[in-house]
Amino acid sequence: MRIAIGGIEHETNTYATDSMGTTRLDDFQQLRGDEIFRVRGTRTFVGGFLSAIDDSEHEAVPILWAMAGPSGIIEAPTYRSLKTEYIERLSAVLPVDAVAVSMHGAGVVEGIEDLEADFAAAIRVAVGPDVPIVVPLDLHGNITAEMSQRIDVMLGVQEYPHTDMFDRGVEAIALLPELLAGTLHPTTHVERLPLLLPTSTTDAGPAADVRDLCLAAEKRPGVIDASFFHGFPYTDIGATGASVVVITDNNPALAHQVATEIAGAVWARRNDFTVESLPPEVTIELANQSLAADGGPVIINDTADNPGGGTPGDGTHLLAAMIDADVEGSCFGFVFDPVTAEAAHTAGVGATIDVRIGGRHGPLHGEPVEATAHVKTLTDGRLVYTSPMLAGVRANLGKSARLTIGNIDVIVTSRRSQTFDAQIFLLHGIDVTNRSIVGLKSSQHFRAGFRDLATKIITADSPGLTTLDVTVFDHPAADAPLWPLDPNLTWEPSTAPATS
Repeated sequence: MRIAIGGIEHETNTYATDSMGTTRLDDFQQLRGDEIFRVRGTRTFVGGFLSAIDDSEHEAVPILWAMAGPSGIIEAPTYRSLKTEYIERLSAVLPVDAVAVSMHGAGVVEGIEDLEADFAAAIRVAVGPDVPIVVPLDLHGNITAEMSQRIDVMLGVQEYPHTDMFDRGVEAIALLPELLAGTLHPTTHVERLPLLLPTSTTDAGPAADVRDLCLAAEKRPGVIDASFFHGFPYTDIGATGASVVVITDNNPALAHQVATEIAGAVWARRNDFTVESLPPEVTIELANQSLAADGGPVIINDTADNPGGGTPGDGTHLLAAMIDADVEGSCFGFVFDPVTAEAAHTAGVGATIDVRIGGRHGPLHGEPVEATAHVKTLTDGRLVYTSPMLAGVRANLGKSARLTIGNIDVIVTSRRSQTFDAQIFLLHGIDVTNRSIVGLKSSQHFRAGFRDLATKIITADSPGLTTLDVTVFDHPAADAPLWPLDPNLTWEPSTAPATS
Protein backbone atom coordinates (compact mmCIF):
# COMPACT_ATOMS: atom_id res chain seq x y z
CA MET A 1 0.00 0.00 0.00
CA ARG A 2 1.39 3.42 -1.02
CA ILE A 3 0.37 6.10 1.47
CA ALA A 4 0.94 9.78 0.77
CA ILE A 5 1.90 11.69 3.93
CA GLY A 6 2.22 15.38 4.67
CA GLY A 7 -0.12 18.25 5.46
CA ILE A 8 -0.62 21.91 6.30
CA GLU A 9 -0.99 22.77 10.00
CA HIS A 10 -1.91 26.04 11.65
CA GLU A 11 -3.90 27.13 14.68
CA THR A 12 -5.16 30.60 13.83
CA ASN A 13 -5.75 33.25 16.49
CA THR A 14 -7.72 35.80 14.50
CA TYR A 15 -7.45 38.33 17.34
CA ALA A 16 -3.65 38.25 17.04
CA THR A 17 -3.67 39.57 13.49
CA ASP A 18 -3.92 43.25 14.49
CA SER A 19 -0.98 43.20 16.91
CA MET A 20 1.24 40.58 15.27
CA GLY A 21 0.27 40.70 11.61
CA THR A 22 -0.74 37.96 9.23
CA THR A 23 1.00 34.60 8.93
CA ARG A 24 3.31 34.51 5.92
CA LEU A 25 5.12 31.85 3.96
CA ASP A 26 8.39 32.31 5.83
CA ASP A 27 6.55 31.65 9.12
CA PHE A 28 5.99 28.06 8.03
CA GLN A 29 8.54 25.31 8.58
CA GLN A 30 8.40 23.32 5.35
CA LEU A 31 9.62 19.77 4.81
CA ARG A 32 9.51 18.37 1.29
CA GLY A 33 9.83 14.82 0.05
CA ASP A 34 12.37 12.76 1.95
CA GLU A 35 12.97 15.65 4.38
CA ILE A 36 9.78 14.50 6.10
CA PHE A 37 11.53 11.31 7.19
CA ARG A 38 13.55 13.46 9.63
CA VAL A 39 10.61 13.40 12.05
CA ARG A 40 10.72 9.63 12.51
CA GLY A 41 10.62 8.88 16.22
CA THR A 42 8.92 12.14 17.23
CA ARG A 43 5.62 12.25 19.13
CA THR A 44 3.83 14.07 16.29
CA PHE A 45 1.01 13.08 13.95
CA VAL A 46 3.50 12.54 11.15
CA GLY A 47 5.81 10.65 13.48
CA GLY A 48 2.86 8.33 14.15
CA PHE A 49 2.20 7.93 10.41
CA LEU A 50 5.81 6.93 9.80
CA SER A 51 6.00 4.55 12.75
CA ALA A 52 2.86 2.69 11.67
CA ILE A 53 4.05 2.49 8.07
CA ASP A 54 7.53 1.34 9.11
CA ASP A 55 5.95 -1.45 11.17
CA SER A 56 3.99 -2.69 8.15
CA GLU A 57 4.61 -3.58 4.54
CA HIS A 58 3.25 -0.23 3.40
CA GLU A 59 5.25 2.46 1.62
CA ALA A 60 5.35 6.06 2.80
CA VAL A 61 5.19 8.55 -0.05
CA PRO A 62 6.27 11.91 1.43
CA ILE A 63 4.70 14.98 -0.15
CA LEU A 64 4.91 18.32 1.71
CA TRP A 65 4.49 19.07 5.41
CA ALA A 66 4.16 22.74 6.33
CA MET A 67 3.51 23.92 9.88
CA ALA A 68 3.58 27.30 11.59
CA GLY A 69 3.24 28.20 15.24
CA PRO A 70 -0.12 29.63 16.29
CA SER A 71 -0.47 33.20 15.03
CA GLY A 72 -2.68 35.54 13.02
CA ILE A 73 -4.71 34.83 9.89
CA ILE A 74 -2.79 33.13 7.08
CA GLU A 75 -2.20 35.33 4.07
CA ALA A 76 -4.13 34.10 1.02
CA PRO A 77 -1.04 33.94 -1.26
CA THR A 78 0.81 31.89 1.39
CA TYR A 79 -1.92 29.27 1.64
CA ARG A 80 -2.40 29.23 -2.12
CA SER A 81 1.32 28.60 -2.61
CA LEU A 82 1.44 25.75 -0.08
CA LYS A 83 -1.75 24.12 -1.31
CA THR A 84 -0.69 24.38 -4.96
CA GLU A 85 2.71 22.86 -4.25
CA TYR A 86 1.20 20.04 -2.18
CA ILE A 87 -1.30 19.14 -4.92
CA GLU A 88 1.36 19.31 -7.63
CA ARG A 89 3.68 17.05 -5.66
CA LEU A 90 0.83 14.66 -4.86
CA SER A 91 -0.30 14.53 -8.47
CA ALA A 92 3.26 13.74 -9.58
CA VAL A 93 3.39 10.53 -7.52
CA LEU A 94 -0.08 9.17 -8.29
CA PRO A 95 -1.49 6.64 -8.01
CA VAL A 96 -1.48 6.25 -4.24
CA ASP A 97 -3.71 3.95 -2.23
CA ALA A 98 -4.43 6.42 0.58
CA VAL A 99 -3.61 9.89 1.85
CA ALA A 100 -2.72 10.62 5.49
CA VAL A 101 -2.86 14.34 6.20
CA SER A 102 -1.63 16.18 9.29
CA MET A 103 -3.88 19.17 10.01
CA HIS A 104 -5.00 21.15 13.04
CA GLY A 105 -8.69 21.91 12.74
CA ALA A 106 -8.61 25.65 13.48
CA GLY A 107 -6.87 27.01 10.40
CA VAL A 108 -8.13 30.29 8.93
CA VAL A 109 -6.99 31.92 5.71
CA GLU A 110 -7.83 35.33 4.29
CA GLY A 111 -11.13 34.65 2.55
CA ILE A 112 -11.33 31.01 3.74
CA GLU A 113 -12.72 30.27 7.21
CA ASP A 114 -12.20 26.51 7.01
CA LEU A 115 -8.68 25.67 5.84
CA GLU A 116 -9.12 21.98 6.59
CA ALA A 117 -12.26 21.51 4.50
CA ASP A 118 -10.79 23.53 1.64
CA PHE A 119 -7.51 21.60 1.65
CA ALA A 120 -9.28 18.24 1.88
CA ALA A 121 -11.48 19.20 -1.07
CA ALA A 122 -8.41 19.91 -3.18
CA ILE A 123 -6.86 16.57 -2.22
CA ARG A 124 -10.10 14.79 -3.10
CA VAL A 125 -10.10 16.31 -6.58
CA ALA A 126 -6.50 15.19 -7.08
CA VAL A 127 -6.88 11.56 -5.94
CA GLY A 128 -10.47 10.86 -6.94
CA PRO A 129 -13.48 9.61 -4.98
CA ASP A 130 -12.20 6.18 -3.97
CA VAL A 131 -8.87 6.93 -2.27
CA PRO A 132 -9.27 7.16 1.53
CA ILE A 133 -8.24 10.39 3.21
CA VAL A 134 -7.45 10.05 6.92
CA VAL A 135 -6.72 13.04 9.15
CA PRO A 136 -5.80 13.36 12.84
CA LEU A 137 -6.89 16.72 14.27
CA ASP A 138 -5.98 18.80 17.31
CA LEU A 139 -8.31 18.82 20.31
CA HIS A 140 -8.77 22.58 19.75
CA GLY A 141 -10.21 22.26 16.27
CA ASN A 142 -13.37 24.16 15.34
CA ILE A 143 -14.90 21.20 13.54
CA THR A 144 -17.35 21.58 10.66
CA ALA A 145 -19.68 19.25 8.80
CA GLU A 146 -17.79 20.19 5.62
CA MET A 147 -14.64 18.59 7.04
CA SER A 148 -16.49 15.33 7.71
CA GLN A 149 -17.94 15.31 4.20
CA ARG A 150 -14.51 15.59 2.58
CA ILE A 151 -12.46 13.43 4.95
CA ASP A 152 -13.10 9.70 5.33
CA VAL A 153 -11.80 9.46 8.89
CA MET A 154 -10.86 12.35 11.18
CA LEU A 155 -9.53 11.37 14.58
CA GLY A 156 -9.38 13.81 17.48
CA VAL A 157 -6.64 14.13 20.05
CA GLN A 158 -8.09 13.09 23.40
CA GLU A 159 -5.46 14.47 25.77
CA TYR A 160 -4.52 18.01 26.79
CA PRO A 161 -1.49 18.23 26.99
CA HIS A 162 -1.57 16.50 23.62
CA THR A 163 0.52 13.49 24.58
CA ASP A 164 -1.41 11.25 22.19
CA MET A 165 -0.71 12.93 18.85
CA PHE A 166 1.61 10.10 17.88
CA ASP A 167 -1.08 7.57 18.80
CA ARG A 168 -3.68 9.28 16.62
CA GLY A 169 -1.25 9.18 13.70
CA VAL A 170 -0.69 5.45 14.23
CA GLU A 171 -4.43 4.86 14.51
CA ALA A 172 -5.13 6.69 11.26
CA ILE A 173 -2.77 4.38 9.35
CA ALA A 174 -4.10 1.29 11.15
CA LEU A 175 -7.61 1.89 9.78
CA LEU A 176 -6.52 1.99 6.14
CA PRO A 177 -6.43 -1.75 5.33
CA GLU A 178 -10.09 -2.18 6.32
CA LEU A 179 -11.06 1.00 4.48
CA LEU A 180 -9.40 -0.23 1.30
CA ALA A 181 -10.79 -3.74 1.67
CA GLY A 182 -14.31 -2.35 1.99
CA THR A 183 -14.87 -4.03 5.36
CA LEU A 184 -15.10 -0.68 7.13
CA HIS A 185 -17.57 2.01 6.06
CA PRO A 186 -17.07 5.06 8.30
CA THR A 187 -20.06 7.27 9.00
CA THR A 188 -19.39 10.47 10.90
CA HIS A 189 -21.60 12.76 12.93
CA VAL A 190 -20.43 16.21 14.06
CA GLU A 191 -22.49 17.54 16.96
CA ARG A 192 -21.59 21.17 17.43
CA LEU A 193 -22.05 22.88 20.77
CA PRO A 194 -22.40 26.69 21.10
CA LEU A 195 -19.67 26.80 23.73
CA LEU A 196 -16.58 28.94 24.19
CA LEU A 197 -14.39 27.02 26.61
CA PRO A 198 -11.20 28.21 28.30
CA THR A 199 -8.15 26.01 27.90
CA SER A 200 -9.01 22.95 30.01
CA THR A 201 -6.52 20.23 30.86
CA THR A 202 -7.52 16.57 30.75
CA ASP A 203 -5.21 15.89 33.70
CA ALA A 204 -8.27 16.44 35.90
CA GLY A 205 -11.67 18.09 36.07
CA PRO A 206 -14.56 18.12 33.61
CA ALA A 207 -12.35 17.75 30.54
CA ALA A 208 -10.93 14.51 31.96
CA ASP A 209 -14.42 13.22 32.66
CA VAL A 210 -15.60 13.95 29.12
CA ARG A 211 -12.47 12.33 27.72
CA ASP A 212 -13.33 9.22 29.69
CA LEU A 213 -16.88 9.26 28.30
CA CYS A 214 -15.42 9.28 24.80
CA LEU A 215 -13.05 6.41 25.55
CA ALA A 216 -15.91 4.41 27.03
CA ALA A 217 -18.04 5.09 23.96
CA GLU A 218 -15.32 3.68 21.71
CA LYS A 219 -15.82 0.31 23.39
CA ARG A 220 -19.40 0.12 22.18
CA PRO A 221 -19.96 -2.22 19.20
CA GLY A 222 -19.84 -0.35 15.93
CA VAL A 223 -18.16 2.81 17.29
CA ILE A 224 -14.80 3.50 15.68
CA ASP A 225 -13.94 6.78 17.37
CA ALA A 226 -15.49 9.34 19.71
CA SER A 227 -13.75 12.68 20.27
CA PHE A 228 -14.58 15.83 22.19
CA PHE A 229 -13.13 18.88 20.46
CA HIS A 230 -12.86 21.79 22.90
CA GLY A 231 -12.75 24.26 20.03
CA PHE A 232 -10.49 27.29 19.74
CA PRO A 233 -12.18 30.31 21.36
CA TYR A 234 -9.54 32.72 20.05
CA THR A 235 -10.81 32.36 16.48
CA ASP A 236 -13.73 34.40 15.17
CA ILE A 237 -15.40 32.40 12.41
CA GLY A 238 -18.87 31.00 11.85
CA ALA A 239 -18.04 27.58 13.30
CA THR A 240 -16.17 28.66 16.44
CA GLY A 241 -17.04 26.40 19.36
CA ALA A 242 -16.86 22.95 20.88
CA SER A 243 -18.06 19.78 19.18
CA VAL A 244 -18.35 16.04 19.61
CA VAL A 245 -17.38 13.88 16.63
CA VAL A 246 -18.34 10.21 16.50
CA ILE A 247 -17.44 7.76 13.75
CA THR A 248 -19.27 4.44 13.39
CA ASP A 249 -19.11 1.55 10.98
CA ASN A 250 -21.94 2.24 8.53
CA ASN A 251 -24.34 3.34 11.26
CA PRO A 252 -25.21 7.06 11.08
CA ALA A 253 -27.98 6.67 13.65
CA LEU A 254 -25.53 5.27 16.21
CA ALA A 255 -23.04 8.03 15.42
CA HIS A 256 -25.74 10.63 16.07
CA GLN A 257 -26.90 8.92 19.25
CA VAL A 258 -23.47 8.65 20.82
CA ALA A 259 -22.43 12.17 19.78
CA THR A 260 -25.55 13.78 21.21
CA GLU A 261 -25.25 11.79 24.43
CA ILE A 262 -21.71 13.03 25.01
CA ALA A 263 -22.60 16.56 23.90
CA GLY A 264 -25.46 16.58 26.40
CA ALA A 265 -23.06 15.63 29.17
CA VAL A 266 -20.72 18.46 28.16
CA TRP A 267 -23.55 20.99 28.07
CA ALA A 268 -24.79 19.90 31.50
CA ARG A 269 -21.33 20.57 32.96
CA ARG A 270 -20.53 23.75 31.06
CA ASN A 271 -20.27 25.79 34.26
CA ASP A 272 -17.64 23.38 35.58
CA PHE A 273 -15.28 24.46 32.80
CA THR A 274 -15.17 28.06 34.02
CA VAL A 275 -12.21 28.90 36.23
CA GLU A 276 -11.25 31.85 38.38
CA SER A 277 -8.70 34.20 36.82
CA LEU A 278 -5.94 34.84 39.34
CA PRO A 279 -3.78 37.94 38.80
CA PRO A 280 -0.01 37.36 38.90
CA GLU A 281 0.45 39.01 42.31
CA VAL A 282 -2.06 36.62 43.88
CA THR A 283 -0.38 33.58 42.34
CA ILE A 284 2.95 34.62 43.85
CA GLU A 285 1.34 34.90 47.28
CA LEU A 286 -0.12 31.42 46.84
CA ALA A 287 3.24 30.12 45.63
CA ASN A 288 4.98 31.45 48.74
CA GLN A 289 2.39 29.72 50.93
CA SER A 290 2.97 26.46 49.06
CA LEU A 291 6.75 26.84 49.37
CA ALA A 292 6.43 27.25 53.11
CA ALA A 293 4.31 24.12 53.38
CA ASP A 294 5.73 21.75 50.77
CA GLY A 295 8.84 23.28 49.27
CA GLY A 296 9.47 23.79 45.59
CA PRO A 297 9.49 24.03 42.76
CA VAL A 298 6.15 25.78 42.40
CA ILE A 299 5.24 26.34 38.75
CA ILE A 300 3.33 29.50 37.81
CA ASN A 301 2.16 29.39 34.22
CA ASP A 302 1.36 32.61 32.39
CA THR A 303 -1.72 31.45 30.48
CA ALA A 304 -2.79 34.81 29.00
CA ASP A 305 0.44 35.17 27.00
CA ASN A 306 0.73 31.66 25.64
CA PRO A 307 2.57 31.63 22.30
CA GLY A 308 1.02 28.19 21.80
CA GLY A 309 -2.28 30.02 21.35
CA GLY A 310 -0.99 32.78 19.11
CA THR A 311 0.21 35.46 21.56
CA PRO A 312 3.40 37.53 21.22
CA GLY A 313 5.28 35.65 23.96
CA ASP A 314 6.80 38.89 25.27
CA GLY A 315 4.16 39.70 27.88
CA THR A 316 5.45 41.02 31.18
CA HIS A 317 2.57 40.93 33.68
CA LEU A 318 3.85 37.82 35.50
CA LEU A 319 7.52 38.61 34.93
CA ALA A 320 7.17 42.07 36.47
CA ALA A 321 5.35 40.67 39.49
CA MET A 322 8.06 38.04 40.01
CA ILE A 323 10.83 40.62 39.76
CA ASP A 324 9.01 42.82 42.28
CA ALA A 325 8.56 39.85 44.64
CA ASP A 326 12.26 38.93 44.23
CA VAL A 327 11.82 35.47 45.73
CA GLU A 328 15.18 33.79 46.27
CA GLY A 329 15.80 30.92 43.87
CA SER A 330 13.11 31.93 41.39
CA CYS A 331 13.42 31.84 37.61
CA PHE A 332 11.39 32.65 34.50
CA GLY A 333 11.70 30.81 31.23
CA PHE A 334 11.19 32.38 28.85
CA VAL A 335 10.43 35.73 27.19
CA PHE A 336 10.58 36.22 23.43
CA ASP A 337 12.86 39.24 23.06
CA PRO A 338 15.48 39.07 20.29
CA VAL A 339 16.59 42.66 20.98
CA THR A 340 17.56 41.89 24.57
CA ALA A 341 19.06 38.52 23.60
CA GLU A 342 21.27 40.23 21.03
CA ALA A 343 22.34 42.88 23.54
CA ALA A 344 23.35 40.16 25.99
CA HIS A 345 25.36 38.31 23.33
CA THR A 346 27.08 41.55 22.35
CA ALA A 347 27.98 42.36 25.95
CA GLY A 348 29.16 38.82 26.75
CA VAL A 349 29.02 36.57 29.80
CA GLY A 350 29.79 38.42 33.02
CA ALA A 351 28.66 41.80 31.74
CA THR A 352 26.13 44.01 33.48
CA ILE A 353 23.64 45.65 31.13
CA ASP A 354 20.55 47.83 31.31
CA VAL A 355 17.61 46.07 29.67
CA ARG A 356 14.02 46.69 28.61
CA ILE A 357 12.56 43.17 28.48
CA GLY A 358 9.41 42.35 26.51
CA GLY A 359 6.38 44.50 25.90
CA ARG A 360 7.20 45.10 22.24
CA HIS A 361 3.79 44.23 20.79
CA GLY A 362 1.60 46.79 22.51
CA PRO A 363 0.39 47.34 26.07
CA LEU A 364 -2.16 44.51 26.31
CA HIS A 365 0.39 42.01 27.60
CA GLY A 366 2.30 44.52 29.73
CA GLU A 367 4.88 47.28 29.41
CA PRO A 368 8.61 46.58 28.96
CA VAL A 369 10.41 45.69 32.19
CA GLU A 370 13.35 48.00 32.81
CA ALA A 371 16.14 46.58 34.94
CA THR A 372 19.86 46.15 35.38
CA ALA A 373 20.83 42.58 34.59
CA HIS A 374 23.91 40.38 34.92
CA VAL A 375 24.59 38.22 31.84
CA LYS A 376 24.98 34.74 33.30
CA THR A 377 24.74 32.36 30.31
CA LEU A 378 24.59 32.63 26.52
CA THR A 379 23.39 29.86 24.18
CA ASP A 380 22.28 29.26 20.60
CA GLY A 381 18.82 28.20 21.78
CA ARG A 382 19.02 24.73 20.25
CA LEU A 383 17.52 21.83 22.21
CA VAL A 384 15.68 18.52 21.92
CA TYR A 385 12.42 18.17 23.82
CA THR A 386 12.01 15.28 26.25
CA SER A 387 8.39 15.97 27.22
CA PRO A 388 6.03 13.03 26.63
CA MET A 389 4.21 15.32 24.21
CA LEU A 390 7.11 16.25 21.92
CA ALA A 391 9.89 13.79 22.77
CA GLY A 392 12.55 13.82 20.09
CA VAL A 393 11.44 17.07 18.43
CA ARG A 394 14.31 19.48 17.81
CA ALA A 395 13.80 23.17 18.52
CA ASN A 396 15.81 26.25 17.65
CA LEU A 397 14.91 29.27 19.78
CA GLY A 398 17.73 31.35 18.36
CA LYS A 399 20.24 33.39 20.32
CA SER A 400 19.21 33.10 23.96
CA ALA A 401 20.46 34.40 27.28
CA ARG A 402 20.10 33.89 31.01
CA LEU A 403 19.95 37.21 32.81
CA THR A 404 20.07 37.59 36.58
CA ILE A 405 17.94 40.40 37.99
CA GLY A 406 18.07 40.46 41.78
CA ASN A 407 17.13 36.96 42.97
CA ILE A 408 15.47 35.91 39.69
CA ASP A 409 17.01 34.35 36.60
CA VAL A 410 15.22 35.36 33.38
CA ILE A 411 15.73 33.59 30.06
CA VAL A 412 15.17 35.55 26.85
CA THR A 413 15.08 33.99 23.39
CA SER A 414 15.10 35.17 19.78
CA ARG A 415 12.23 32.97 18.64
CA ARG A 416 8.70 32.68 19.95
CA SER A 417 7.36 29.51 21.56
CA GLN A 418 5.64 28.29 24.67
CA THR A 419 7.63 26.34 27.27
CA PHE A 420 7.09 22.60 26.86
CA ASP A 421 9.59 21.13 29.31
CA ALA A 422 12.66 21.87 31.40
CA GLN A 423 15.16 21.65 28.52
CA ILE A 424 15.31 25.43 27.98
CA PHE A 425 16.25 25.84 31.65
CA LEU A 426 18.86 23.07 31.54
CA LEU A 427 20.36 24.60 28.40
CA HIS A 428 21.06 27.72 30.45
CA GLY A 429 22.39 25.90 33.51
CA ILE A 430 19.22 25.95 35.59
CA ASP A 431 17.96 22.83 37.36
CA VAL A 432 14.32 23.67 38.08
CA THR A 433 14.07 20.91 40.68
CA ASN A 434 16.32 23.03 42.92
CA ARG A 435 14.35 26.22 42.38
CA SER A 436 11.61 27.90 44.39
CA ILE A 437 9.20 29.54 41.93
CA VAL A 438 9.40 28.77 38.20
CA GLY A 439 7.50 31.09 35.86
CA LEU A 440 6.78 30.09 32.27
CA LYS A 441 4.48 30.85 29.35
CA SER A 442 1.98 28.12 28.47
CA SER A 443 -1.66 27.25 29.08
CA GLN A 444 -1.58 23.47 29.57
CA HIS A 445 1.06 21.78 27.40
CA PHE A 446 3.80 22.54 29.94
CA ARG A 447 2.12 20.08 32.31
CA ALA A 448 3.44 17.12 30.32
CA GLY A 449 7.00 18.20 31.06
CA PHE A 450 6.58 19.66 34.55
CA ARG A 451 3.75 17.87 36.37
CA ASP A 452 6.13 15.25 37.79
CA LEU A 453 8.64 17.91 38.88
CA ALA A 454 6.37 20.45 40.55
CA THR A 455 5.11 20.43 44.12
CA LYS A 456 2.28 22.68 42.95
CA ILE A 457 1.06 24.30 39.72
CA ILE A 458 -0.69 27.69 39.85
CA THR A 459 -2.12 29.50 36.84
CA ALA A 460 -1.66 33.26 36.48
CA ASP A 461 -4.15 35.09 34.29
CA SER A 462 -4.09 38.68 33.14
CA PRO A 463 -5.08 40.68 30.06
CA GLY A 464 -3.89 38.80 26.98
CA LEU A 465 -4.83 37.11 23.74
CA THR A 466 -5.22 33.73 25.45
CA THR A 467 -6.79 34.79 28.73
CA LEU A 468 -9.04 32.30 30.49
CA ASP A 469 -11.79 34.92 30.42
CA VAL A 470 -13.19 34.08 26.99
CA THR A 471 -16.00 36.60 27.44
CA VAL A 472 -13.62 39.45 26.53
CA PHE A 473 -13.58 38.27 22.91
CA ASP A 474 -16.45 39.36 20.69
CA HIS A 475 -17.48 36.85 18.05
CA PRO A 476 -19.36 38.82 15.39
CA ALA A 477 -18.67 36.15 12.74
CA ALA A 478 -20.24 33.30 14.77
CA ASP A 479 -23.16 31.68 12.99
CA ALA A 480 -25.10 31.33 16.26
CA PRO A 481 -25.07 32.75 19.82
CA LEU A 482 -22.35 31.35 22.08
CA TRP A 483 -22.21 30.55 25.78
CA PRO A 484 -21.03 32.22 28.03
CA LEU A 485 -21.31 35.37 25.89
CA ASP A 486 -25.03 34.65 26.16
CA PRO A 487 -25.32 33.18 29.68
CA ASN A 488 -29.01 32.33 29.17
CA LEU A 489 -28.42 30.34 26.01
CA THR A 490 -30.16 26.97 25.63
CA TRP A 491 -29.05 24.06 23.47
CA GLU A 492 -30.97 21.25 21.85
CA PRO A 493 -29.34 18.25 20.14
CA SER A 494 -29.50 18.07 16.37
CA THR A 495 -32.21 16.09 14.63
CA ALA A 496 -31.46 12.39 14.23
CA PRO A 497 -30.73 11.24 10.67
CA ALA A 498 -33.57 9.69 8.76
CA THR A 499 -33.63 5.90 8.66
CA SER A 500 -34.89 3.76 5.79
